[in-house]
Amino acid sequence: MIARPYVLLSCAMSIDGYIDDATTERLLLSNSADFDRIDGVRAGCDAILVGAATVRQDDPRLLVRSARRQADRVARGLPPSPLKVTVTGSGDLDPAARFFTLGDGAKLVYCPPGAAEKTREQVGGVATVVDAGDPVKPEAVLADLAARGVGRLLVEGGGSVHAQFLTAGLADELHLVVAPFFVGDQRAPRFVRDGRFPWHPGRRARIVEVRQIDDVVLTRYALSDRCEGG
Repeated sequence: MIARPYVLLSCAMSIDGYIDDATTERLLLSNSADFDRIDGVRAGCDAILVGAATVRQDDPRLLVRSARRQADRVARGLPPSPLKVTVTGSGDLDPAARFFTLGDGAKLVYCPPGAAEKTREQVGGVATVVDAGDPVKPEAVLADLAARGVGRLLVEGGGSVHAQFLTAGLADELHLVVAPFFVGDQRAPRFVRDGRFPWHPGRRARIVEVRQIDDVVLTRYALSDRCEGG
């Protein structure tokens, strides 16, 4: 049996727990120093996963930006940036999104069987489409990624995807960055949606690091015994 990949969740939020505001403009919750830290985290992973809503709304690149880090990966026989992964329930994805057009590495799209035909029509020319069952569960995604040689997975959101990995107990580590301001708008998305989480007042997650990075604060939580330093 292939062990599942190590799963690291990363998120930045406001003091009141929002990961964006309700406008069409992207809300910057981090700073240049923390973006560089995240770049280093990406460089140390085999794959990066975001939900299809994040692909549509944020149009992320999901690339290692540092030339030095890219060169280090290539020297180790790896592609310059990790494998890109997304999950869709509808197949509603734009092949012109930067997720698909930027970077020479492979892209994987997991979807239920009912959306497989549409997903292949939409992005089959720029990504590998994988029928992952209905509904697509994190366990199935992790099993397939493990079979493809992924040992370390970085999950960058959004809130629905984070909640799925957390409520399933499939997260090993959480990097939570708090920006020094409030959003104060219940229409905006929060860090996670409602659910039954393995960590509660009777079972607290362990903090393994707290660090100020310019004007934001990073807290690193150990969510399993696999967590380095945990």
